[in-house]
Amino acid sequence: MTAKIKPTKGAPYARILGVGGYRPHRVVPNEEILKHIDSSDEWIRSRSGIATRHWAGPDETVATMSVEAGGKAIAAAGLTPEQIGGVVVATVSHFKQTPAVATEIAHRLGAGKPAAFDISAGCAGFGYGLTLAKGMVTDGTAEYVLVVGVERLSDLTDLEDRATAFLFGDGAGAVVVGPSEEPAMGPTVWGSEGDKSDTITQTLPWDVYRDEKTAEVRFPAITQEGQAVFRWAVYEMAKVAQQALDEAGVSPQDLDVFIPHQANMRIIDSMVKTLELPEHVTVARDVETTGNTSAASIPLAMERLLATGQAKSGDTALVIGFGAGLVYAATVVTLP
Repeated sequence: MTAKIKPTKGAPYARILGVGGYRPHRVVPNEEILKHIDSSDEWIRSRSGIATRHWAGPDETVATMSVEAGGKAIAAAGLTPEQIGGVVVATVSHFKQTPAVATEIAHRLGAGKPAAFDISAGCAGFGYGLTLAKGMVTDGTAEYVLVVGVERLSDLTDLEDRATAFLFGDGAGAVVVGPSEEPAMGPTVWGSEGDKSDTITQTLPWDVYRDEKTAEVRFPAITQEGQAVFRWAVYEMAKVAQQALDEAGVSPQDLDVFIPHQANMRIIDSMVKTLELPEHVTVARDVETTGNTSAASIPLAMERLLATGQAKSGDTALVIGFGAGLVYAATVVTLP
């Protein structure tokens, strides 16, 4: 006789319970970037909306920044680290292939023995992590899950590349996902378009350095085809955002907050226009002072909106991440 597997006993729904962020101490203005490229502050601002970004110092590692952000998120959720049953870390800038930095973060936080793993989904990584955490909570495999988006993209920035030198920043953002008695996270609309994988990529794979003959090869950096990415983000991601609204049964008029990936101010403004968001919707524009922090950008922007009072607990927010892969993830959430 075939054995029967017991049904899972998770929470009926999941929600974000707390958020935390960490920005490195060093603030880098456009003037410092201009020492390496032939450009101007006006050009950088007009093309990207970026005025400053934060770059991590030697002691501000992927792990230490994550611990700072994660600790704040756990405290904001009213929990202790021992209650965390899962740690999901989205990053592309942790240079150890193994072990996952999530295990180190869990240990430093004092989280006991949670499930801990890294995911690589570029600038959509936080959305992917959020979806996995929701599944863990509703499936019953963890009551509370810490999701961290963290990057040290200054390590992967080619300061002589005029197209990307000004874009990237460092930082960590985190949320705790836990049980809810009512729906507070909508279905995730996610996917990939692998035929466009070359539009945002690392210049060289790590295994190049196994060959002694390549000792003079420059350290890998992130490169992208800016115009192709811009067109894709503006035209295709607005459709994905609208689909996420539809799946959640929410109209643009019902929204309180819009938190897109902080890639480029022009992309953000174009999406707002295409989605026809009402004026009352608060739009995250953290990119101006934080730059593009990839997987960290959405939780960092969320944390700042709540901390400054631009958004409040219980607000309905549309979040969408998109980037290298090309990959994307969008969902509607209730803010903690």
